[in-house]
Amino acid sequence: MSIASVKEHFKKYNREQDILEFNQSSATVDQAANALNVIPAKIAKTLSFKDKEGNAFLVVTAGDSKIDNKKFKEQFGTKPKMLSAEEVVEQTGHIIGGVCPFGLANPLDIFLDVSMKRFETVYPACGSANSAIELTCAELLEYSGANAWVDVSKDWDESLQESAEDSACTN
Repeated sequence: MSIASVKEHFKKYNREQDILEFNQSSATVDQAANALNVIPAKIAKTLSFKDKEGNAFLVVTAGDSKIDNKKFKEQFGTKPKMLSAEEVVEQTGHIIGGVCPFGLANPLDIFLDVSMKRFETVYPACGSANSAIELTCAELLEYSGANAWVDVSKDWDESLQESAEDSACTN
């Protein structure tokens, strides 16, 4: 069960007790936002891709963003090609709807999209279709072991920006 691997991952940070589990699905951005009573943009969605050699990697973006094909190709040198549902489980150990950058079945490169930096905190899933955790962007970077911040998304609402002095994600 992948939520168990995520809880184990968070033990080293003494944060396993902060994982939220819901009686309803949080598998989609809208469902997660509803379960958490936050705007969809604050949901940190984890997307699974293949590079040109076929290696899996993850990109975590804000819930209101979409992948920009041109920016993605400039950043990663290939068109975005998502993993199949079977490949997602094989590579991450998590089912679609619970994919997150924590407690992974395999070591994967992880990239965080700048679309999340608008917010003081964001909510990634925790390995199941009914879980999440509230993290600052600095915590998300640390706990995920992400490689870097990237700018590969579009269509996110910049007007939803929290003030810089209130946001721990702008650092």
